[in-house]
Amino acid sequence: MSREFRIKGGEKILAIIKSFSATQKVIFGLLVIVSGMSALALAWNVNKSFLMPVPAHGGRLVEGVVGLPRSINPVLAFTDIDRDLSSLIYAGLMKYDDGTLIPDLAKKYVVSEDGLTYTFTLKDDLRWHDGIPLTADDIEFTMQKIQDNVIKSPRRADWANTTFKKVSSTEVQFILKQPYTPFLANTTLGILPKHIWSKVSSDQFIYCQYNIEPIGSGPYKLENIQRDSGGIPLYYSLSSFSRYHEGEPFISNLLVYFYPNEKTLLEAYNAGIVESIARISASAAAQIASTSISSAILHTPLPRIFGIFFNQNQAPIFTNSDVRKALDMATDKRRIVREVLYGYGVVADSPLPSQNSENKIAPQNIEGAKALLAKKNSILEFSIATADSPDLKQAAEIIKQDWEKIGAKVTIKVFEYGDLYQNVIATRKYDALLFGESIGKDLDLYAFWHSSQRNSPGLNVAMYVNSKADKLLEDARVASDNKDKAKIYGQFEKIIQEDVPAIFLYSPDFIYIIPDKLEGISLGNITAPT
Repeated sequence: MSREFRIKGGEKILAIIKSFSATQKVIFGLLVIVSGMSALALAWNVNKSFLMPVPAHGGRLVEGVVGLPRSINPVLAFTDIDRDLSSLIYAGLMKYDDGTLIPDLAKKYVVSEDGLTYTFTLKDDLRWHDGIPLTADDIEFTMQKIQDNVIKSPRRADWANTTFKKVSSTEVQFILKQPYTPFLANTTLGILPKHIWSKVSSDQFIYCQYNIEPIGSGPYKLENIQRDSGGIPLYYSLSSFSRYHEGEPFISNLLVYFYPNEKTLLEAYNAGIVESIARISASAAAQIASTSISSAILHTPLPRIFGIFFNQNQAPIFTNSDVRKALDMATDKRRIVREVLYGYGVVADSPLPSQNSENKIAPQNIEGAKALLAKKNSILEFSIATADSPDLKQAAEIIKQDWEKIGAKVTIKVFEYGDLYQNVIATRKYDALLFGESIGKDLDLYAFWHSSQRNSPGLNVAMYVNSKADKLLEDARVASDNKDKAKIYGQFEKIIQEDVPAIFLYSPDFIYIIPDKLEGISLGNITAPT
């Protein structure tokens, strides 16, 4: 038994169509096709509006970096590449997420009312890459190694005034001698596996093979090291850790290739050997932006301030506040960001990176600077010391040109990085210093501006002394409320801008080149390139 389905009035419609002329039938057919395609497109867009893309596990990313790994160990890591790999392989009690501190190995933490005791409770079933459980013993061991005088950890100063107490296998305490609100940032330090490193003496710690063949508890574990005929690592192959406490990473494999300099790194990128690169110069990023169509350039300002710091002890001319203010007025900061950074940065007018905005910066004012200097009968002759870096040398030349317009005679002195640190900065032998300050994740300006930090190894390279500023810096270190801390730093900023102990120039961007196939990436607030 068969059934027929008919459209109501269908015979009349067919009769009308049959009555069309040949031309009318062609036009009608085209209209039907267009209407059908429009309906399909509409249906697709409606369907798409209810769908949401989700990340998938798998795939591989090949990244290139400058340098060779030497100590992939959070207690010893000093170079960029060591810190990069340590952050992938190791995990700490806390970590940064879009500039905000959140628990990592820790399930929770509690700070005592007096701000001296920090108590952490570990997450359940934490594991090392080799499957061994991670406990409070590992945290205690890591703290002992950081504070070991023989090992000389670069992080030792962060923990100098801290004692450790193991409460249980899952609970630990840190006890401070005095309140220090940025302390929590120290707990992002990666934890070492005691069952591996306890077999290594302090004397042999820096030479241990596990510094280049690490075992951690972070999102990625070491799979393989590819070396050349001389045993030098060509690349590290990392695989996602399936038992990572935050869930297995979506990208299954990371290959990290090593190059001796930016030139060879860019050659590898242009040849398609590596897909992503970071920490490249602004000029290289600008070139990639103009030639590459298969990559995305992500960038965001770093908490780093570059400026000219005046040494009033070395060059008495800078004791005159009108001289300092005139030099500031004569400096074309926007030109430096435009020509030196190719736009990958923001102009600065504050020691606080978060407060810098181009809208706040006064334009260059040569005539105003001349008028200010006309009140003083001073001979402006001094030198600027800086590092042997293309961007710093170019910035110094622009500044020299600006200052010569108001009658200054400026000599630029360029030093290799090692020489600059040891023989110029450490000895405070410079008139003015073109230098960068890495403010870092905890926004603690004490080391850069407190009068007690005027001498090496302190970082007060402006040799700045102001009792009111000192008090504010001390108060900021113990302020537990972020609003209170912001208010304190606001007062400090006003004092600095009035005294002009330095000319703040710019904050450079962190630049990250990634392939278009990598989706869902947002840099957010970067606290450190690692």
